[in-house]
Amino acid sequence: MHVRPLVTIIIPVHNNFNFTYNCISSILKAEPLLSFEILIINDLSIDETKFLKEKYFNNYTNIFIYNNIKRQNFLINCNKAVELSRGKYIIFLNNDTKVHKFWLSFLLQSLNSNDKIGMVGSKLIYPNGVLQEAGGIVWNNGKCSNYGNGKRADLPEYNYIKEVDYISGISIMIKKNLWRKIGGFDKRFIPAYYEDTDFAFQLRKLGYKVFYQPRSVVEHYEGISNGKNPNIKSSIKHYQLINKKKFIEKWKKELNYQSEPGNIFIARDRSMNKSRVLVVDRFVPNYDKDAGGRCCFMYLKLFKKIGLQVTFLPENSRKIEPYTTILQQLGIEVLYGESYTGKKLENWMKENLKFFTFIYLQRPLTAKKYIDLIKEYFNGKIFYFGHDLHHIRLMREYNITHLKKYYFESINTKKVEFEIFKKVDIIHVVGNFEYEYLKKRLNNKIIRNIPLFIFENQYEKIEKDFSKRKDLIFVGGFKHSPNVDAILWFSKNIFPYIVKKYPNIILHIISSYIPLQIEKLESKNIKIERFLPDSKLHLIYQKCRIAIAPLRYGAGVKGKIIEAAHNQIPIVTTSIGSEGIDNSTEAFIAEDNPIKMAKIICDLYVNYTKLKYMSNSGKELIEKYFSFNKAKEIILKDINNSFINKEL
Repeated sequence: MHVRPLVTIIIPVHNNFNFTYNCISSILKAEPLLSFEILIINDLSIDETKFLKEKYFNNYTNIFIYNNIKRQNFLINCNKAVELSRGKYIIFLNNDTKVHKFWLSFLLQSLNSNDKIGMVGSKLIYPNGVLQEAGGIVWNNGKCSNYGNGKRADLPEYNYIKEVDYISGISIMIKKNLWRKIGGFDKRFIPAYYEDTDFAFQLRKLGYKVFYQPRSVVEHYEGISNGKNPNIKSSIKHYQLINKKKFIEKWKKELNYQSEPGNIFIARDRSMNKSRVLVVDRFVPNYDKDAGGRCCFMYLKLFKKIGLQVTFLPENSRKIEPYTTILQQLGIEVLYGESYTGKKLENWMKENLKFFTFIYLQRPLTAKKYIDLIKEYFNGKIFYFGHDLHHIRLMREYNITHLKKYYFESINTKKVEFEIFKKVDIIHVVGNFEYEYLKKRLNNKIIRNIPLFIFENQYEKIEKDFSKRKDLIFVGGFKHSPNVDAILWFSKNIFPYIVKKYPNIILHIISSYIPLQIEKLESKNIKIERFLPDSKLHLIYQKCRIAIAPLRYGAGVKGKIIEAAHNQIPIVTTSIGSEGIDNSTEAFIAEDNPIKMAKIICDLYVNYTKLKYMSNSGKELIEKYFSFNKAKEIILKDINNSFINKEL
């Protein structure tokens, strides 16, 4: 008895044995673990194809061949094959193809990501690596285009998940229940051509979407089966012209809502009825390595979820992995590479900024670089988010270090920041302090206090018996000078008093970058952990009793405070560390005097009742100020709801 496969791969064939053999071999190598069956529909081949199973793949129990007794051609073969299939999902694959590693897994992952996705297709490339198609476009006159044909397959515009008009039937995956609901390929398109485009339109009519998955890569030897010239009337390829007329007649009403010919920028991802936002930052957000990156990443996801079409421009033009691919798999276009620098970027803006509704600039020096260029070619709303007021942070650093370079940097940065404020429409800040500071100085500007982090779910299984936990934890990036100062100050002026009372206590220092001066602190009581993914970091949070954030300077809301509160661990910090956060919360205790801070930590360390209360207060703080709904509510104040489409 055969185990029911998850996926049925349907390959209709007529002769061309070598292509079919190589296609099947590539599938077996590409997906060694996934549960699938291969169903070959042999349409009266006169070559070795009819012996394919018994002579070449006899040892494979998941490969089947069905031999027609009379010629049926492509469309009928596909419809018949689905009736013979056993998989929950079906995929139609041309025999003149070679699939790349995990092509099927990526399609399946996309199809299962949302109930409203009905069909998903692969990136198609020629054997020389040149792009054949990154999704198909249907214009309002009924003509079709293979987006990106003849271009470099690795260019960013072809490598993000997106909704499309259709995917060529060379490699498409469909949910079988939807196939049956529609009734298969429409027989009016017998023997072949336009049946895949028609099926995409039928899916949309039922409320489903068609998606392109660029990580599923399939090489296609175009024209092997039916040739390339549709003008030869005796060829099956000629039905491309015949069926085009049938398609236009069937969908003439729906075609009125398609893009006009040549409007590729919005046609390529069906964004004609969506608002577009261009988000600009220094680099692709390293969301698990620094607070700024985490914040940017969270807002990119929020923009997608409220229905915006999102494009991200990293100032450094680098494709940083795995973070770039993660954004692309969320459906966010990332503009990296030399095509998006210098004069080429300016030309891109000149041609395409007219399609955007919003620009979201971040950080002063990055915003300064682009603001004038953007204003030259863009007429919509410009947002600015500095992450913190840099000039305040720099002046505070000067007050601590007395190094004049920070004083002059602060003065110059203040000029840059206020020049940007004049040129933008909406200013985003994090925290009450910076909000009030700017409101007094910019009373004619729209200023919004947005959450630094956005959490959709709270941790539920948290150990609240703090007698079962031990030690202290500090989390922060040491490329950010306030964190270096904080740990050096704490280890010298506070931690020795704590160790004296609790000789076995350990301070866990966790950062993606450890400078030499911090490395030298490692000892019996100080354990330095380098970069940890969020899942492992969460486990360390749950083993420790108290999180510390002994910051002496900085600006804005501090990510380490919010992250600790989200992990429901009590926090001891400073007035700078707690700045901008609702001071009525009891999730943290703020103290600037080193001796008093040491005493607070020592007393709190064994006050299990107080620790539990502070832990619960952290959860309440996140729910009140740092939820998805709270951030969405603020963002939508400045985004016209008429532009927003309900996202998948």
